[in-house]
Amino acid sequence: MLYQFLYSLTDYFSLFNVFKYITFRMICGAITSFFLVYFLMPPFIRFMKLKQFGQIVREEGPSHHKKKTGTPTMGGTVVLFAILVCCILWCKLSNPFVWLVLLVTIGFGLIGFLDDYLKIKRKKNLGLRAREKILFQIVLVGLFYFIAFKGLGFSSQLVFPFFKNLIIDLGIGYLLFSMLVILGSSNAMNLTDGLDGLAIVPFIVVAGVYSVLSYVVGNIKFATYLLLPYIPYASELAIVCAIFIGAGLGFLWYNSYPAEIFMGDVGSLGLGAGLGSIAILVKQEFLLVIAGALFVMEALSVMLQVAYFKLTHGKRIFKMAPLHHHFELLGWPENKVVVRFWIISLIFGLIALSTLKIR
Repeated sequence: MLYQFLYSLTDYFSLFNVFKYITFRMICGAITSFFLVYFLMPPFIRFMKLKQFGQIVREEGPSHHKKKTGTPTMGGTVVLFAILVCCILWCKLSNPFVWLVLLVTIGFGLIGFLDDYLKIKRKKNLGLRAREKILFQIVLVGLFYFIAFKGLGFSSQLVFPFFKNLIIDLGIGYLLFSMLVILGSSNAMNLTDGLDGLAIVPFIVVAGVYSVLSYVVGNIKFATYLLLPYIPYASELAIVCAIFIGAGLGFLWYNSYPAEIFMGDVGSLGLGAGLGSIAILVKQEFLLVIAGALFVMEALSVMLQVAYFKLTHGKRIFKMAPLHHHFELLGWPENKVVVRFWIISLIFGLIALSTLKIR
């Protein structure tokens, strides 16, 4: 909206021609979303404290986490609001990919919002049932698939990294694959969000990786040179990713140790799903496993722990799952676990980018 207004002034002032460049709007979007979260979060924190809407810490978690009970939660509400506003301001509103990502991000965020609200209302770590959350998520992904693949004619071909000509058309099977990617990304980020600042920095790293990927596959010269599929609408998603980064940095300002507010399921489910939808739309789904390897490791630690516990009648692989709790119980201070996991995430993000030249 703001972009379209400013760009329309080009006929009168050539200076406004700068707004046609994606890189310039990426910077504007990131800065705007950062300051929007930065200024809106303090009154939101005060409101949550006034209403006594605080975090409900699960009983089976590490004992020293009990002190976090009552810390304001649902900070993801402000983050998602900032993302929505900034996408409307800085993106081409005629681009269907922007709306598809917002549909998934805000939709999953609403599911998380309901889950958080029920936990607060019941004063216990019990919100939506798992099957209820999964059902709502499946419906949303089904809507995403119907619009993208049936409405827009999006390709159901699966492109593999590292190979020039390995392409498989999944047909209707891409619906199941889309569910795997988006639900996996969303719930993996949700599992990672257990320590102050732990989930948001890996999210920023992955968003940074996909800002580059979106820009590359949306530019026919770069896509052809790197042997990647050219996707005309994808370049606008680079701006969405930049907005993700700015909003994430704004949230980190208040979520860094010791956290003044937590993201809540409204944030972790929404942001994780947003990354998954972008990975699908730029045809780089497999790179999400590399760029978001930390999220994968956290999710796998839970699945392995549960499976091993059932198979061995009570034995455990890790002291506690998800993985970050294991290292806490080994004696690592919380902020050391967080920073070291950030480093791991950054390394995997760089590895994901390096694969662009490997074909």
